[in-house]
Amino acid sequence: MDVERLRLLRELAERGTVNAVARAMSLTPSAVSQQLKILQREAGVPLLEPDGRRVRLTDAGRTLVARTDEVLAALDRAHADMDGYRTTPRGTVRVVMFPSGAAMLLAGLITRAAEMGVEVLGRDLDQPAANAPALLADADVVVVHRDARDTAQLSPRLDTTVLLREPFDVLLPPGHRLAGQDEVALRDLADESWVGVEGGLVVDDVMRSLAAVSEVQPRIVQRVNDFRVVEELVLAGVGIALMPRYAMGVRDLVRKPLSGVRAARRIEAVTRAGAATRPAVAAVVEILVALAADVSR
Repeated sequence: MDVERLRLLRELAERGTVNAVARAMSLTPSAVSQQLKILQREAGVPLLEPDGRRVRLTDAGRTLVARTDEVLAALDRAHADMDGYRTTPRGTVRVVMFPSGAAMLLAGLITRAAEMGVEVLGRDLDQPAANAPALLADADVVVVHRDARDTAQLSPRLDTTVLLREPFDVLLPPGHRLAGQDEVALRDLADESWVGVEGGLVVDDVMRSLAAVSEVQPRIVQRVNDFRVVEELVLAGVGIALMPRYAMGVRDLVRKPLSGVRAARRIEAVTRAGAATRPAVAAVVEILVALAADVSR
């Protein structure tokens, strides 16, 4: 079976539609469909079946995708063996980060990697950690953040490196009644209005966790994802908010740690299984680990 046809099948498993695969691979939908038909003939069993106006993988198709991951991981290791003959890592590494993580890490990553001869192409994208497998279709490294209490494996086909555990603080406007306290208890915030984020993103996950352990249900009056906008709303007195401790702010606001609970996000670098054996990818992950250590000092 042709490796590039196997890659198309894996792309279909990740992206869900032939049109999405065609866009990602710079092909026409008819070309993708034709290649998948050839692969099905090579396999000798049905790999796809109708699903309304789309197609979906059969059990045999899903099994072949799992084997394809092994084949592509083996190819990555083969490329790594060839790269290993070089004295230093070389090439381009595509990195996707959530926006506040990019603000903390991306500039340092680009400059340090360049000193080693590695070009980093960075992109900031606010997506739930569960979307890492799909993002890795277009990237070599995806930096995600999720509730520190979430210990579920993202995927058995991925390798994960923990970079940082970052506590959350409460963001208050100047002059708030609790601004003079060293720490703030959630029960003291029971009557406050909150500025939250969209469901599925890490701040919302952490707020749900806090509500579960404290039995204090926050009253969310606005949901915005940009921490810069969150600052403006808190400054205007619209509500208070949770803010990652190392996220850079521009407004003169009050940050207070929470007492009695451990609210934090875990920041991780995610790669396809075997991809980090490429010297350039391994170097990028190592730089991210070092940068995260610097942030938390």
